[in-house]
Amino acid sequence: MTLPCLDNNEPFPPACQALKEPDGLLAFGGNLSTSRLLQAYRLGIFPWYSADQPVLWWSPSARMVLQCDEFKVSPSLNKLLKRVARNEREPDAAISVTTDTCFETVMRACAAPRGTQGGTWITEEMIAAYTALHHQGYAHSIETWLDGQLAGGLYGINIGRMFYGESMFSNSSNTSKIALAWLVRFLRANQVPWIDCQQDTPHLASMGARPLPRAAFLRHVSEAVVQPGLCWPAGQMLGDGTIVPPM
Repeated sequence: MTLPCLDNNEPFPPACQALKEPDGLLAFGGNLSTSRLLQAYRLGIFPWYSADQPVLWWSPSARMVLQCDEFKVSPSLNKLLKRVARNEREPDAAISVTTDTCFETVMRACAAPRGTQGGTWITEEMIAAYTALHHQGYAHSIETWLDGQLAGGLYGINIGRMFYGESMFSNSSNTSKIALAWLVRFLRANQVPWIDCQQDTPHLASMGARPLPRAAFLRHVSEAVVQPGLCWPAGQMLGDGTIVPPM
């Protein structure tokens, strides 16, 4: 099978035509315009490529999904989340959670090399494209702060009643998990049942994510993305899933 090469206006081929090896590679080429990205996500397709490659578009045969009602936390993390929700100071720092207060900073933190990792798939082109999505109200970040310093977070895309998780980072123990827990509570409060996690990893599986066949994932996406969008203001996130905008 020949891999389709897209120009900037050509529609995506059906996701079921993605390659089996590498699993899910559907097409290449085109750009990361806001309209192109929104079209892709509404079809269950996402970009993932390195700086020396053209844009590669993917729809894996099995999609890692976290159903918000199945989110798992360890007993120790659960105790920490309760203290954060009560606004209690930890022994070493005060912890707070916000949303959309520094989107690009979160993306760049997610792009930073980790350990022996030599590079990143979050290129400057992707940072510019997703920041543009953020300015249009589709891309969002969750930030965890320790004594006023950004210590962890995540970002993703929200269309209708679907959230697509992109990446997370943690500069201190549990800070990305706190951000994810607050995101789950916000999504539950707004009737968003699923988070697309894209790739199957042991870390995601430990928190309750599991792979779903592509067809089941795409059926859910097709119904979720046409529903009304969320009211998602920037501000402090509370433990009950509400957001308090700045005064």
